[in-house]
Amino acid sequence: MIDHELHSAAFPKLDAGQIAKLGACAGAVLQRHADGQKLFEAGDRDFKFFVIKSGEIEIIDESGEAPETVVVLGPGEFTGDVAHLTGRRAVVSAVARGVCEAYEISNATLRDILGQCPDLSDIILRAFIARRELLRTSGFTGMRVIGSRYSQDTFRMRDFLAKNRILFTWLDLEADPQVGELLQRFGVTPEETPVVAWGSKLFLRNPSNAELAEALGISEPLDHPVYDLVVVGGGPAGLAAAVYGASEGLDTLVLERVAPGGQAGRSMRIENYLGFPMGLTGAELADRAVLQANKFGARLPVPTPVAGLTFVNSYPVLQLEDGQSVTAKCLLIATGAEYRRLPAEGCERYEGRGVYYAATPNEASLCRGAEVVVVGGGNSAGQAAVFMSGQARKVNLVIRGDDLNKNMSSYLVHRIERTPNIEVLRNTTVETMAGGDHLASIELLDRKTGTRRTLETPAVFSFIGATPRTEWLPPEIETDAKGFVLTGAALASSPHWTAKRQPFLLETSRRGVFAAGDVRAESVKRVASAVGEGSMAVQFVHEFLKEM
Repeated sequence: MIDHELHSAAFPKLDAGQIAKLGACAGAVLQRHADGQKLFEAGDRDFKFFVIKSGEIEIIDESGEAPETVVVLGPGEFTGDVAHLTGRRAVVSAVARGVCEAYEISNATLRDILGQCPDLSDIILRAFIARRELLRTSGFTGMRVIGSRYSQDTFRMRDFLAKNRILFTWLDLEADPQVGELLQRFGVTPEETPVVAWGSKLFLRNPSNAELAEALGISEPLDHPVYDLVVVGGGPAGLAAAVYGASEGLDTLVLERVAPGGQAGRSMRIENYLGFPMGLTGAELADRAVLQANKFGARLPVPTPVAGLTFVNSYPVLQLEDGQSVTAKCLLIATGAEYRRLPAEGCERYEGRGVYYAATPNEASLCRGAEVVVVGGGNSAGQAAVFMSGQARKVNLVIRGDDLNKNMSSYLVHRIERTPNIEVLRNTTVETMAGGDHLASIELLDRKTGTRRTLETPAVFSFIGATPRTEWLPPEIETDAKGFVLTGAALASSPHWTAKRQPFLLETSRRGVFAAGDVRAESVKRVASAVGEGSMAVQFVHEFLKEM
């Protein structure tokens, strides 16, 4: 069924006055294109944005078995999607139909339009967001990942693509009827999977995340000698800092090891975020924040994991795992925290093959209709249990204590109590995990009675607390006993603090280095507070830059 409201937002028609204004804003040049001329094709990077004056442009999906028309655009309509701002490759192709006249606009000029013409900016951005959503919900094939549900590499690739909101289709080696024919066509044996394909072409064989990123256009060279602000971590705090920093003229770079969004990006429903009474997913929040940051000129190459930090002439210098280095005038540590591994025998063996640290459609597709286990007593565990209750036959929520209200928001507790296929197992821990090439069962211990029992399940979702991602920091950046970064006036007595003034509220023991969000000691572990700290940190960055 067509979503007419979404379709209308995706393909607005500009009137003559708006087109003239766009031309004035952009200094765009009118180009004439012959019938059948390809204006851009899937896979192109830095492709042009076209506004049609006369004639038509056909948008074509070439990712499936045969090319399909997505839409035919006419006078007053325009091409493009979020890839113009994020720097990613085009996912569709565009061909002139009939003699076509269109204004041709570069990505750099398009950014100027979005900054200078607010009314046009709203129309264009709304269309870009709606177009991606239409593709996502329309059965668009996109990149095809062919691999076994029991392969850790298959899960790694699917996880990386899903977290980065890449449009893709997974073909399960065990269940999909197309797989045998496709592998034969590509000249690949099942033992050589997972592989990635686009249309009728074999694209990559078991690529690393870095190789996938390069092929997709989401990585980019870091060619600036010094950035005004480097943010390490692309969760809510880091993305907020990127938006505010870039919008206020700072040359801003975000280094993120996997995908923007952080832990919040994995949440299937955030209901207590200000201004969204109906709730929103973490992926939606991350998508919009990334688009905002890109709109203002921030750079977010992925993946860019940081391996270490040193100081050269008082400037922070970040060493990346791939050997590159990045120099900053100011540094914001926003690396957040990562979920701890369950202390259960066999856990590590089944990660990606039955043990998961997020509950999203990516994981749910592996255990739909089964009995699953969610471990943890906080909001993340509660959100996961509620989401999985709509996918699984039964959800067992395992908590060490006896009271859900201790660490979980009351609205989630009430929802869990009202959901008939969620059972809360109190005073319980997971002791062992067993199976063959994938998880098949776990042993549970009732800590109150000492009773042990075996539960058959293909999936355990672990949310048992988090540890800060601060292992890459040098001794100059002081942390508490748990590894969370210390900030604020109390650090004025630190041997690493050399300034005459006291540290700013979010400043660490090293002048010009700040921390925000879950990685910061004594922070409130909520999305809204992380966003607030990330935006607040930019004000302190400006104050520090005045001192230089």
